[in-house]
Amino acid sequence: MTAPIIAVLAFDGISPFHLSVPCLVFGADRTSLGLPRFDFRVCGIEEGLIRTDAGLSIMVPHGLAALEDADMVIIPSWKDLEAPLAKPLEDALGRAHRRGALIVGLCLGTFAIAAAGLLSGRKATTHWAYTEQLRALHPDISVDADVLYVDDGDIVTSAGVAAGLDCCLHIVRARYGAEAALRLARHVVLSPHRQGGQAQFIERPVAKSAKADRFTGALDAVRATLGETHSLD
Repeated sequence: MTAPIIAVLAFDGISPFHLSVPCLVFGADRTSLGLPRFDFRVCGIEEGLIRTDAGLSIMVPHGLAALEDADMVIIPSWKDLEAPLAKPLEDALGRAHRRGALIVGLCLGTFAIAAAGLLSGRKATTHWAYTEQLRALHPDISVDADVLYVDDGDIVTSAGVAAGLDCCLHIVRARYGAEAALRLARHVVLSPHRQGGQAQFIERPVAKSAKADRFTGALDAVRATLGETHSLD
């Protein structure tokens, strides 16, 4: 049986953590956990040395040709969110999508997929702090800021940072079964299914009122003078 081919796109300035997420889930031999042996490829627009935003350098062994026969293409993050994609990358993503590869955008990787024109008229998510920017740049996308990931069939997108792990685990569960996903989650000490969404992390302004401000002021005054006696009034 041919090993499923998974191509992960790395780029100059990438976060090592974002790149490590698909590497952790798909890059190691997990056959003992019931998963297939993947043909895992880290690729770039051009192969060679790239810098990360943590000061590390990584040698990328594959160019975009690695996408041509991939069963899954993962973009683990992105930079230059408002800049157009390099034409070779845009074309490679389009070809992969048309022939049926699963396209995955983790965190800001959603922006790259959107820039390639693959999310038009579809539902997607990204890091909550960038959802408004995604809406502004691509108003034809239905952006859900509250969820950890969106599975839209042949395209899957996730919220920020650690939600990429939730998303990759979901892909394992959907494609290779709940038992394999559970074993993998135990192995990497990860919750098999995290409850809730990223709405719990979104900074939301709290409406001020005269009563709320007076009460807050009273609490602050008491805290500052705890050695004194205070009446309830």
